[in-house]
Amino acid sequence: MRTTSIREAYNNVRKYTEHICEPLETEDYVPQPIDFVSPPKWHLAHSTWFFETFILKNFLPGYQVYDPDFNYLFNSYYNNVGERTLRTDRGNVTRPTTKAVYAYRQHVDRCMDELLETLSDENALKLVELGLHHEQQHQELMVTDIKYILGHNPLFPVYKAGHNLIDSANTETGFVKIQEGVYDIGHLGDGFCFDNELGRHKVYLHEFEITKSLVTNGEFLEFMESGGYEDFNLWLDEGWSWVNSNRVNSPMYWHKIGGEWHYYTLAGLQKVNPNAILSHISFFEASAFAQWKGMRIPTEFEWEVAAVNLDWGKRWEWTNSAYLPYPGFTKAPGAVGEYNGKFMINQMVLRGASVGTSPEHSRKTYRNFFHAQERWQYTGIRLVK
Repeated sequence: MRTTSIREAYNNVRKYTEHICEPLETEDYVPQPIDFVSPPKWHLAHSTWFFETFILKNFLPGYQVYDPDFNYLFNSYYNNVGERTLRTDRGNVTRPTTKAVYAYRQHVDRCMDELLETLSDENALKLVELGLHHEQQHQELMVTDIKYILGHNPLFPVYKAGHNLIDSANTETGFVKIQEGVYDIGHLGDGFCFDNELGRHKVYLHEFEITKSLVTNGEFLEFMESGGYEDFNLWLDEGWSWVNSNRVNSPMYWHKIGGEWHYYTLAGLQKVNPNAILSHISFFEASAFAQWKGMRIPTEFEWEVAAVNLDWGKRWEWTNSAYLPYPGFTKAPGAVGEYNGKFMINQMVLRGASVGTSPEHSRKTYRNFFHAQERWQYTGIRLVK
């Protein structure tokens, strides 16, 4: 983001967040149908709270907090900053209103513009840059949370006409062979990265071949029609328990209507395109499909080494790597140190980016992470043999 002025970058990112919300009706800003989905209004406020809490309070002389209650309402998981409302209660916060949250954003934006006009403190500028990447993460969460909210409305309302997002197809086929050897992994250079990408280190990889293409809807339909969801031999034990406990028999947003598979898109309910790249799949499903194909999912290190040869960025790609720290990883002191490190347990790494990822927010060393059963993000499958 330093390629443009930090002030320009700030304005661009903040405007893009509100651009995502333009198709919404007021009622769409509030619902929270499940615990892992946050209402759009909460995202708008929380990303604003970040700039107020970590930057304006510390670097703009005389700054007065906009509303003392907002720290409790819109803090996400920063224990160092104080108590907060339960994540599951975010949809219960009908007040402050959506209009009030937009007024909060405008207030903070005016103050940030004043600050950025003269800000030269390098630590403060790094925090602003972190805040912008943080907001870009929430932009993608907004896209997927809005889809979950609307996609679980029984009328399957359209978010935006023509905004399918999941209709793209692969551009390449075949495999890329990666030679056995020792490779460097992790972020390199002066550009922005999150702390979980640091600790560049060497890994040894056996020779492997990785698909140039991602699994398509048609390929996954073959798995479904062959009884893939009913064959316990294909599933990890926790995955088999998840399938049976939740009665899973298809990817998220798929519905069989009149004998044909349809899926919900942000452009409304449409017939499943067999040539389009599969989306909204859990790690458990990815693992079972790979087992069915007689192949496997790549590790995050294999993915990073192969990435230069791949067309990536349409789906977050599950890897067979647990989310763990790189050698020498250290958490920053205070609240900023809570950003990544404390989540390094019981989660799997995803690599790449997706159709929901914001512009200028992807790189081959980016380490996304989710629990194995989660699939409301634009997730997909790439295979290795």
